[in-house]
Amino acid sequence: MAYRIAYASQADAARRRLPAQRRSALDKAMKSTIGANPYGHGSVETKPGERDYREVTIAGADAIVVYYVSAPDVLTVTAVKLITF
Repeated sequence: MAYRIAYASQADAARRRLPAQRRSALDKAMKSTIGANPYGHGSVETKPGERDYREVTIAGADAIVVYYVSAPDVLTVTAVKLITF
């Protein structure tokens, strides 16, 4: 299935503040985890009963990502909050 990862303004701003090497690691980790399986990799529903509103800790990128999943024609994972540590 084709997919894309998008960033809402708050998450995009946090991503852009990362040094280039960390941003690259985050992009790679996002693609190989929630990009490949947005309901897996230890992700959980952030709001009970809303399966498509999720949160996950991205190992290797030291980040917590809150995201929405939608799939009209192309599966889209939209990160709405990105917390790095």
